[in-house]
Amino acid sequence: MSSDLIVSTKRYKRKSPHNFFHSLPDDLVLSILCKLTSTATSPSDFISVLITCKRLNSLGLHSLVLSKASHKTFSVKAKNWCDGAHRFLKHCADAGNIEACYTLGMIRFYCLQNRGSGASLLAKAAIHSHAPALYSLAVIQFNGSGGTKSDKDLRAGVALCARAAFLGHIDALRELGHCLQDGYGVKQNVTEGRRFLVQANARELAAVLSAATGKRPWLTWTLHPRVRSPTGSGCPLLSDYGCNVPAPEAHPASRFMAEWFSDRVRSPGPGMRLCSHSGCGRPETRKHEFRRCSVCGAVNYCSRACQALDWKFRHKAECAPVERWLDDDGEDAASDDGGAVGEGL
Repeated sequence: MSSDLIVSTKRYKRKSPHNFFHSLPDDLVLSILCKLTSTATSPSDFISVLITCKRLNSLGLHSLVLSKASHKTFSVKAKNWCDGAHRFLKHCADAGNIEACYTLGMIRFYCLQNRGSGASLLAKAAIHSHAPALYSLAVIQFNGSGGTKSDKDLRAGVALCARAAFLGHIDALRELGHCLQDGYGVKQNVTEGRRFLVQANARELAAVLSAATGKRPWLTWTLHPRVRSPTGSGCPLLSDYGCNVPAPEAHPASRFMAEWFSDRVRSPGPGMRLCSHSGCGRPETRKHEFRRCSVCGAVNYCSRACQALDWKFRHKAECAPVERWLDDDGEDAASDDGGAVGEGL
């Protein structure tokens, strides 16, 4: 009798942790997994949970968990892109994850050249007031990306940009400011445009202050910021006052596009170029879609916001005027609308 009791006790001790975990209700486990995916800093944080046991693998792929995943959960590198990564992003997008809709939309539109599906996913994210998606659609409208020159819709671009700016998107604020200053797609208003540019700088400065970790100097001052060293570690903001802060972290979708086209095997197409701003990653979808620098012609940009940032960060120190610049075929190529980007914004 006593020996039977001892054996029973041993079995209970052996099985009790397993039974305790499986006795937890699914709702509680799902709640924990939702918290985990929403705060994950890398895909490995999520994958390590999926490979723990069958129950966590099953519940981890629940639509509620996938809908809460942060953009860093599926920040796949271009060199690791595969059908499995594509399916996972699609599952997240189908579950209603807006960040997944945006990321997959950008990848499909620019990298996989599936324009219709990519634009549809970007629109799905934009409907839910996703500011980066609204701004990306604005850039597509400004450039007529995926179509011809006649597909440009400047008014639609300004409207989308204004909505993204209202939501606090810094690049959209900067783009809208330049549009107002130049009268591009909207009635010219230099004063209002300048106000938007100052607001964009102030918001970016506030974002850096709130994200400061103390591990490195995040704010420096330069009395005469006339020439910016190309090896500088930050992107100048409020440069009229000599204030410099580190460049903001690029979105995983932008990093993916930059990595995708950095491989020489992959290219946007013959004669097509990438946006020269390192934090963008957008490629041309047709020749001469982006506007070139009107001074040197060596760089091109998808938007005025990218041009202004790259000018302050890098190109100001490198730009050298030339009498005339030609494209690869020996023909003049300022931009497909007959103009070029001027520097010094």
